[in-house]
Amino acid sequence: MASTSTVKPNKMNWLKMDWQQELQKNITSVSELEKFLPLSADERKNLEEVATRHPMNIPRYYLDLIDPNDPHDPIRKLAVPSTEELILAGAMGETTCDPYGDDKHDKGNGILHKYPYTALVVATEYCSMYCRHCFRKRMVGLPNDQTVKSFQQAASYIAEHTEIKNVVMSGGDPLMLPTDALAKMLDSLRNIEHLNYVRIGSRAPVVFPLRLADNELIDLLADFNRDKPLYVPTHFNHPNEITPEAKEAVARLRSAGVTVNNQAVLLRGVNDSVEALTELMDGLLQIGVNPYYLYQCMPVERVRHHFQVPLKEGVDLVDDARRKMDGYAKRFKFIIGHDIGKLEICGRADDKMILKQLHARPGHQEESSRILVRQLTDNGGWLDDLPEVAI
Repeated sequence: MASTSTVKPNKMNWLKMDWQQELQKNITSVSELEKFLPLSADERKNLEEVATRHPMNIPRYYLDLIDPNDPHDPIRKLAVPSTEELILAGAMGETTCDPYGDDKHDKGNGILHKYPYTALVVATEYCSMYCRHCFRKRMVGLPNDQTVKSFQQAASYIAEHTEIKNVVMSGGDPLMLPTDALAKMLDSLRNIEHLNYVRIGSRAPVVFPLRLADNELIDLLADFNRDKPLYVPTHFNHPNEITPEAKEAVARLRSAGVTVNNQAVLLRGVNDSVEALTELMDGLLQIGVNPYYLYQCMPVERVRHHFQVPLKEGVDLVDDARRKMDGYAKRFKFIIGHDIGKLEICGRADDKMILKQLHARPGHQEESSRILVRQLTDNGGWLDDLPEVAI
């Protein structure tokens, strides 16, 4: 029998709250969650098992976006543990812990140097929310030896490798660091002449927009942006995430001169409809965010079998949605972030999928910009699932 003691939080002025104090009120246990969402006894037991394997961390702001009476609410699917996370094998095929090949390109001190011109630095393991579809799920909320112990050492590596043209500060969520710590990290990159720009990957504008209400943070970003262009790739997945608070967070980033791009993921039960994708891309443009990437969900353990959309279905879905979008909305690329590099899914010709490789691993630069063709199957959701077709 479902609990009858659930209450939805009163509407709060989230942007007036102290972000560090509010983080301490995140929902991290099933017993806390049950105060806001109805759970049966079986659900409670099952969610506790999932949360033991993959921790739960939900800001109250984001929890407030969930319709507690809708068990299929898309925001709920993104934030609340599901028993489907316990599935390791199924019709979608094999899963993997590291589909992007991060481990092969780990240079120590949190540096992942997969492409010659880009260095990714894992600046922190902490996120304000643990997304249920995260492709680094195996690391989130757990001890992580890829966390940067000395960002200055990471910066020294970058300074020594003049082929690196840009840096991605990732994690976790770097904007969840204290502002003074983030300032020291940015300062270590500020005077590296061969760096053209810096990116800070953050989902804070989406799940914890009150972080961007901090004037000290905005001043820091604006100051750094005067020396090097600063970009924030963020991660809106559903139009319900585009709230007045999120709009204000984006506006504050843009006031600091920051360019905000969006990298969504195509997710079963969340945005796998023409209407959801169209509303998402249109809504992003309305708040000044550039639609940039739509990723195919990776074949990650405890993610693939409930979130991944088969590519045969996904290609048609994206094309159908694009027909309803204007030029700026449809600029995003449908992407597979594979071990061999980043691949754009261009579309299909009959039962064949056409891809173009955008980035390639070191030593394989001749693969960049090549065309690939794969035979579509009913269930194949990843490049490796589809037979090669000679061209």
